[in-house]
Amino acid sequence: MPTSAYLQTVAMFAIMAIAQFALAGTLTFVSFWIYLAIMAAVFVGSFLWVDPDLARERMRPGGQKPPLALRLFTIVLIAHYVVAGLDRGRFHWSDRVPGWLQAVALIAMASSFALVLWAMVVNRFFSSVIRIQNDRGQHAISTGPYAVIRHPGYLAGIVFVVTSGVALGSCYAALMLTVFTVPFLLYRVTTEDGVLHAELLGYTDYATRVRWRLVPGVW
Repeated sequence: MPTSAYLQTVAMFAIMAIAQFALAGTLTFVSFWIYLAIMAAVFVGSFLWVDPDLARERMRPGGQKPPLALRLFTIVLIAHYVVAGLDRGRFHWSDRVPGWLQAVALIAMASSFALVLWAMVVNRFFSSVIRIQNDRGQHAISTGPYAVIRHPGYLAGIVFVVTSGVALGSCYAALMLTVFTVPFLLYRVTTEDGVLHAELLGYTDYATRVRWRLVPGVW
């Protein structure tokens, strides 16, 4: 794993902790601690199991800087942590999320990360941008979660953005992240699927066998 990946991970974790606890002005929110524990487990899992070559591809796809859309997503993600911290600890705009619902959201969020890690372990072409990686010998992947749906990473992403704010106990944070990112992720699913059909050898045959893009029996 590139050294820069470790540094970015530490920085992101610090931002999450500061945005949640410092802005809330208290260390007493159990859901915040559980949230950070899940994120720490995800970071450790990615360091242990994700192919270093894939990590480099995700950080600099095709040797280029990440696109503007991904940088904007990071900004929105941090903003929703800020809103959650202020909402829960100081202003109480929309923090009446029942404890049981926060627990369900935390479980769903953890499950989404387990799915995306599984997808990255199985698919070493899991880039952060839409591109055919001829330079890395890309081919259609049909094992693991890809035996059931064609885009497990996007399903995991949608589950995460819908549940993250709820897990933190802030309806406003949940609404912010969902509104700004779910349409973009659905657009990415449709666009990427079209590119793969048109340009990736063997993908059309794979898509014939695995019909569903995101949710079996639905779409």
